[in-house]
Amino acid sequence: MSDESTSEPGTSSSFSSAVSGGKTVKECQDMIRRSLQTPMVKFLLEHLDKSGCAVGDGFIKAVHCDKEFGGGYTRGEGVIVCSNHMNMQDDVNQVVIHELIHVFDDCRAANLNWANCAHHACSEIRAGHLSGDCHYKREFLRGFMKIRGHEQDCVRRRVMKSVINNPYCSEAAAKDAMEAVWDVCYNDTQPFDRAP
Repeated sequence: MSDESTSEPGTSSSFSSAVSGGKTVKECQDMIRRSLQTPMVKFLLEHLDKSGCAVGDGFIKAVHCDKEFGGGYTRGEGVIVCSNHMNMQDDVNQVVIHELIHVFDDCRAANLNWANCAHHACSEIRAGHLSGDCHYKREFLRGFMKIRGHEQDCVRRRVMKSVINNPYCSEAAAKDAMEAVWDVCYNDTQPFDRAP
């Protein structure tokens, strides 16, 4: 998920590092169309289809968001990308990839419960680790300049940022859940053979 609070079960959001201004909904929708042609997004869409969870037209849509987050996924509704928090094609690609990992998790885990802090934390760990959200260049641009161990620190920071916004998870519960599922979820690279 990218920056935003999760208001109900079945919802995940991503935090954006984009600066103010952003794109119009139409500009962002065009960027989403370009994102759908990138190799990683195509790979995820193919694996969703193979898993019986094909996504149709309009599943990923650009919207104007009032809160400070880059996008989100809601079960039964799809993925949103917050146009006003997107500045570059890479911003859109990252949100789409991150949220599609949540969609994949929701598809493959019949009992995934977004109100369960451990379930939410696990999907956030996987999305943060597998999407490239924590690539050292992105971290550097966010002002985090640690050379060694930056990726796991970044994933932990972003998991906490997301899960504490889940109304069912206090900060302590989010931290405990993240620590409890860390090893299993960080090392679960499906649908990839290894972390990209």
